[in-house]
Amino acid sequence: MGLEFKATDIKKLEKVLGVPARRHGASYRFEIGSREAGRQLALEIYPGIAIGKERGNLISVYTTSAHLQLHFCSGYVVSEMLGEVTFVGEQEGRLSGLIVEKEGGCSLYANVNRSLLSGDFTQLGPEVMLSGIALSLTDGILQERPAAPARRARAKTARRRS
Repeated sequence: MGLEFKATDIKKLEKVLGVPARRHGASYRFEIGSREAGRQLALEIYPGIAIGKERGNLISVYTTSAHLQLHFCSGYVVSEMLGEVTFVGEQEGRLSGLIVEKEGGCSLYANVNRSLLSGDFTQLGPEVMLSGIALSLTDGILQERPAAPARRARAKTARRRS
């Protein structure tokens, strides 16, 4: 599980979301909204809980018409300029990102190919482009991808020749 939510992380989230977190046992709850926009949501963070036979971070968002969850959240990026937090999880080169806005908006991008984050967005169809742009903020916090077996073999052979 790489990320461990600490008090300093919760403070960062409080600052960008503009509301205090309420602690409920081992979880944290943020109630976010905008009267002007007519939006309201609750964000809950469950750090290091049992998810099946593994442990990980669970992020839940409740709105008046939806319930969204991100299992095994491995990182987050705050953007004070945009007034939002992007939570991300990665498995086998696929990303899922849950974006929560200070004004009560929320977006989910699931199973996005990681290569879209660093590609040329102008070459993507508009229906795909938004996910790549939205999740590109997380590229700096994602763990390095392990080298492909062929690359590892070439590197090993090159080291032997040196």
